Order: sequence, then C-alpha cells, then structure tokens
Amino acid sequence: MGRKVVAVLLLLMMAAPIPMPVRAEAFAALPPLDQRLIAEVMAQAIAFMLPRTLDEVHEDELSLWALRGLSSIDPSLAVEQTGPTIRLSLRGSIVFSHLAPAMSGGPTGAGRTTAGQPAMNLGGPQAWADTIASISRAAWDVSEPVRRAGTQGVIRSFFDDLLTHLDPYSRYASPQEAATDATRRNGRAGVGIELALIKAGFAVRSVAAQGPAAHAGIHTGERLIEIDGQPLDGADLAAATALLAGPEDTRVTLTLRDGRASRSVELVRRLITQPTVFTQRQGSLLIIRITGFVHDTASSLAAELGRMGQAQGIRALVIDLRGNRGGLLRQAVAAAETLVPSGLIARTEGRDPAASQRFEANGADLAHGMPIVVLVDGRTASAAEILAAALADRGRAVVVGSATLGKGLVQTIYPLPDQGALSLTWSRVLAPGGWPLQALGLLPQVCTSLGDEILHRQMKDLAAGFQPAATAAALQRHHTARAPVPAAEILDIRNACPAAEGRDSDLAAARFLAETPRAYTAALTTP
Repeated sequence: MGRKVVAVLLLLMMAAPIPMPVRAEAFAALPPLDQRLIAEVMAQAIAFMLPRTLDEVHEDELSLWALRGLSSIDPSLAVEQTGPTIRLSLRGSIVFSHLAPAMSGGPTGAGRTTAGQPAMNLGGPQAWADTIASISRAAWDVSEPVRRAGTQGVIRSFFDDLLTHLDPYSRYASPQEAATDATRRNGRAGVGIELALIKAGFAVRSVAAQGPAAHAGIHTGERLIEIDGQPLDGADLAAATALLAGPEDTRVTLTLRDGRASRSVELVRRLITQPTVFTQRQGSLLIIRITGFVHDTASSLAAELGRMGQAQGIRALVIDLRGNRGGLLRQAVAAAETLVPSGLIARTEGRDPAASQRFEANGADLAHGMPIVVLVDGRTASAAEILAAALADRGRAVVVGSATLGKGLVQTIYPLPDQGALSLTWSRVLAPGGWPLQALGLLPQVCTSLGDEILHRQMKDLAAGFQPAATAAALQRHHTARAPVPAAEILDIRNACPAAEGRDSDLAAARFLAETPRAYTAALTTP
C-alpha cells in the first residue's frame, strides 16, 4: 500500500508544472508595464481621431477595436463588452471586468441614441483611455506573451487592430519608425557625402551636388581621416556615417587626404535629401523623371524647366511618373503650378473643416505651352496621381500608360507621447474634373497595357485627328464618376486600361505624340 502511495505521489509530481528559475529571472529583467504612458497615448489618439476620421466613429468603438488588439499578441485573450461591462477573458474564463465609462440618460448625455434607448454619455477620450490602460494591466498580469511584447508592443497592437477598421492607409509608427519617416520627408542634416569602406580606412564614395561638401570642393576618392579631430582608425562604416550627421546648422570638421597631401575642412550641416528629379535628353524630347515628392521636388522641377528654356531644339517635354509612389501633397500641387499658370489643381474633402481645401495654381507655365506627355503605370500613386490628373484635366498634358494605383486619401500626422506618430486619413482627393482618385485612379488618354496592336490602332486614329470611340467612352465614364463609386463600377472602368508596369511602348507613344501635332491635339481633348 505504501508503494502505491509513493507511486501516486511521483505521478502527481511529474504532472505538476516544474518551476523554471531561468524564465522567472528573465521576466524579472523585463521592464514593467508603463500604464500611464498607455493612457496618455490612447487619450490623445482618440481625441485626435474623433473629429477627423473619414466616417464618424465614437469613443467606445475606437477603444474596443484597440483592446481587441491584445488577442493578436496572445490569441488566448479576448475582450468583449456585454451591457455596461467590458470583460477580459483568458482561454474562455473571465479574469477581469471593468465598467465601461458610460452613464444612462441625463441632460448632458452626449452619446448616440438608438430606437427606444436613452442617450449615453460615453465619458470622453480620457475615461476610455484609462479603461484601456486598466485592462492592459490585467492582461499583462495573466499573459506571458503580453509581458514579452512590452509596453511598446501593447501600444502597437492597439493601433494595428483599430486602424484596420478605418481605411487602408492610416497607420501607427513606432518611435524609431516615426524618426525614420520624418527624415525621409524632411531630409537628414549632414554634409552631403557617402562613404565607402576601403582597406586603408574610408573614402568619399559620392558627393551630393548641392551639399556642403560639394561647395567646399570635396570630391570622390579622397580619404577621410578624422571627424572633429577623432581618428577613424578601427571605426566601422555605420559609426563613421553617424559622426557626419547631426543637428541642422551645426559645424563639423573633416580631415581628408588626397595622395600625400591632407587638409581640414569645416562644414555646416544642412538637410540633405536624395534627389527625386532626373533629366535626360533624347533628341527633341526632354525627359524628366520624378521618383517621389519630398520637400524640394517642386523647386528641383522648376530648376530643370528653367534650364530647358535655355536649351536648343527641344520640342516636347515628357514627365515620367512611372513607379512614383507619391509623397507630399503640397509638393505635387507646387509642381503642377510650374506647368499650369492658373486655375484649380485639386481639392480635398473631409469632416474636419481644415481637411477640406482647394488648391489653385497661381504661378507660371515654365514650359511656355510646349507639348507635355506624362507617363504613368499601375505603381503611380498619391501625389504623382494628383500631378498627372491636374495636367490632364486642365488640358495641359496627354497621359500615356495604364490605370494608376488609385491612392486618393490624404493623411495628417500627429505626434504621440511615446514619440511615435499617428498618420490618420482625414480627407479624399478630387481631381479638377470632380472625380475621385481613391480606388478609381487615373485613366490615361493613350493606353499601352492592352497590347501593341491596340496601341497601334489608337495611334493611327489619333494621327487622323480623332480619339477611338471605345477610348472616348471609357474616358467619359471615368471623368463623370463621383464618390462614392461602387466597387464593381470602379473595376469595370479600370478594365478599359488595366494597371500594368511601365513598358518601352510608353516612351515610343510619347515620341509619336510629340512628333505628330495632330495626334497630340486629338489625344489632349478631354471628355
């Protein structure tokens, strides 16, 4: 009998959880949950979103969507609201309950009403944010995956779930992502050189044309020996590159060697952006490729157009926007102003009064009426679509290629207390003709994605002075569409010239139009 008892005890010991000292120590080393930061982030985010989302939402919807993000960290967790109570459950068992910040009726009730139900005061963003933080604390206490995710992981899970209920482009950027995004938009303070690691240390690999280093006469091939008197012996490429960067308008001294001679140069750091405007001449065509829209894109385009005016023999301008994913809306508007002297460029509509704007041209046509062909493809998006639509609708350019991506929503960026950032969609973009860019995209006047045979027939008809009936009908239908456009109708309209990647026939068509004035004029005519 005693042996049986011992055996049972042994089995129970084997079945019982065995303590894991290493794992416990690992948890002790993890940072604690910053419940206060979660409350601050969510309160500000909810307050910012409420008046600005494209469609009206409420505090309880945003908060419950956010809380359900906990399930993406730990699928065994679930958050549900039943009546006035929000419950957190773990594997089906309720582990925490919290009253929703709502009160029935009253003269100050600010909530929604439903048939037969009293108005509800939903408590405001701060009350809901405090609720989110409390439930986060409870999830943290019972869930190992939540603890491993950390405070920042919990915050991200909230936004990842919440924003999927709004639109495809609203997003949350972590502190590191937000800093990278800001650098991409605004440029990075530096001296305008790129380094290469060589056997003897570091050499200047490239020099930005308009950067401080170029103005100081630094050229490729020079060896970089010291930065601010600090020798670079033993440094890696990332460390050396980091020493070159710093706050804008600060000074840095570089010691360089060219052959046996060495010299020291003091430079002032400036914002350096990667170029987005590239120019190439092919016979009588000037081809300007724009790869994105950053803070200096429009001024770079204006500079290239100014240089074009001094060149000889250029008969037409080609603006290549294929693969251009967009960027800053105001840069697209400013770029359009260099080619459309007056009139509407685009307008935006949103719930917040500040989101509804009209963008009017008040500049000068730096191309002086020269024929313009714009190349687009299925990757052309956002700000690039705004520029192409403005030039096409205003009768200033013929668009060649395929249907574009159809990204016609505008985001506003809001910094959050965790140093992250919320990019929230708050308005829709309408072309000068009134049609929406979102989902519909731009339909080109000359389609190259249907194959060479159809393109050849279209070129033949344009040369005779008329647009083919099928193309004219498709453009008419596209230009008369008004938001909201049903998904089936959008698909049908876009099928007239399916989205595709750019191809050699794009440029061939542009050249034909530039060399055949009658064809260009026929294609330019808008419905």
